[in-house]
Amino acid sequence: MPLLELWESSPAAIDQFTIEQIVAAAGDGVLTDASKCSQELRSYLARVPHSKLAEYVERCLSSSFNRSGFVLQDLVNELGRRLDYKVTNGRYQGTQNSIGFDGIWISPEGHTIIIEVKTTDAYRISLDTIIRYREKLLATSQIHHPCSILIVVGRQETGELEAQVRGSRHAWDIRLISADSLLKLAQLKLESDSPETGKKIRMLLTPREYTRLDDMIDVMFTAAKDVESAASTELRNDEDDQPSGGPAAKRWVFTETRLLDEKRQTIIAALSRRESTPFVQKTRALYWNPEHDVRAACTISKRYQRSSIYRYWYAYHPQWDEFLSEGRRSFLVLGAMDLDKAFAIPADVVRSLLEGLQTTDKDGVPRYWHMHLSETPNGEIALNLPKRKRVLSLQPYELQVTADRSRN
Repeated sequence: MPLLELWESSPAAIDQFTIEQIVAAAGDGVLTDASKCSQELRSYLARVPHSKLAEYVERCLSSSFNRSGFVLQDLVNELGRRLDYKVTNGRYQGTQNSIGFDGIWISPEGHTIIIEVKTTDAYRISLDTIIRYREKLLATSQIHHPCSILIVVGRQETGELEAQVRGSRHAWDIRLISADSLLKLAQLKLESDSPETGKKIRMLLTPREYTRLDDMIDVMFTAAKDVESAASTELRNDEDDQPSGGPAAKRWVFTETRLLDEKRQTIIAALSRRESTPFVQKTRALYWNPEHDVRAACTISKRYQRSSIYRYWYAYHPQWDEFLSEGRRSFLVLGAMDLDKAFAIPADVVRSLLEGLQTTDKDGVPRYWHMHLSETPNGEIALNLPKRKRVLSLQPYELQVTADRSRN
């Protein structure tokens, strides 16, 4: 049975496989250039969560198995995709008539990075050879300026290679990063929600002069603030839900981030089953399938207990709307911590409702739209449209999220 069919039919079993076993189950189990094994392995890696990529990278570095370097190369290129680069996989082994790059990453900002993956820095590499790869790629119009080189080294101990790069005449064209740090950057982007954070993370991978540290500090500050903002939107404890009077007035009750994320994963798994496509997490709230044509923004609310006119509250962000608009089939998915159902509203329906929602603005531009859900007398959940003075029943968009025990 092909690897992807095996994974879809028995994900819990495949989840226990080591990366060696994954490779053995792909195609004919022989990882070579342009092979069925390579094709299936790359398709599988495009579908797994970030935590599995990290597990597989660690396995490649801690256990020397047949062609572990090839697997690491594919893993590094998949991390590039998770950082929103357009990635072209290189060859595992060079040939006389091919250009021996390990990967080409093109950022949304238009910068091209040629990737060189090394399991260890125990051996000196020819920087002149890597530079020649770049020159040949430029000469054949496979890449364009601006472009640079990024060497991804498996181990943390990169002192020898760092010294080699610093002492080279190509020092301003080459940057160096460990696989572990690349994983951390991808994780940071996953926990954010702003496109600006991804842009600044990608900036770190291009050659820059860091005598003045302002740019680096700006990256760190933007990323930290974005992650905090992404989390706090869902952790929001609305003023209408606060206790009033006495000591209780100072008690704020927040839902743990871990519980929110667990609920989100359960909801996305249900949407994946319904839409018959796997979803990969792009940011904290955004998901897409490997082809990027089916998309979802998933946000979670607790239930507000006081006798307000609504029971759930969500913020819908302009960047989410832009992301969903670029999909062939897209959904805003509203989840609730106390319900075994969510509401998967098609993006075009959401867009038609925005003018009926209240907003929080900055300089006259919506920072986000407020989505308040209330309960109708017959127990249905409805979206309040205050500017239209009506509500919209969400029953047609219900998505059952009870765990599918057959897949465990």
